[in-house]
Amino acid sequence: MVIEWLKVNVSPELRDKFIEKDTEIWTPMLASYPGFLSKEVWINPEVSTELVLIIRWESRELWGAIPGEKLAATEQQFNQAFGGEYQFLEEKSYQVRKFPTT
Repeated sequence: MVIEWLKVNVSPELRDKFIEKDTEIWTPMLASYPGFLSKEVWINPEVSTELVLIIRWESRELWGAIPGEKLAATEQQFNQAFGGEYQFLEEKSYQVRKFPTT
C-alpha cells in the first residue's frame, strides 16, 4: 500500500467549504480509478489553517496511472467550485510495509 500525504493551508473561514468541495469533486474522481483504497481529511486542532489529506492506494503504479488531463480537469473543476485560495505546503508519499506476526 502507498499513502499519498498532502498538507494544505486554507483560511479557517474556508476550511469546511474546502473539505466539502474536496469530498464532492476529488474523492469520487479518485475512487473511480483502480487502486484507490480510501481517503481521510485530518484537521489540525492546534493550527486552524492546516489540513492533511491522506489517500491510500493499492500501489504506486495504479496511483500513477491516472491521466494527467483528468487530474488537471478535476483541479480546475475544484478551483471553480471552491472559489477560495489555498496552498499545498507539502506533498509526500509513503510505502506501507507489513510484516507477519506470530
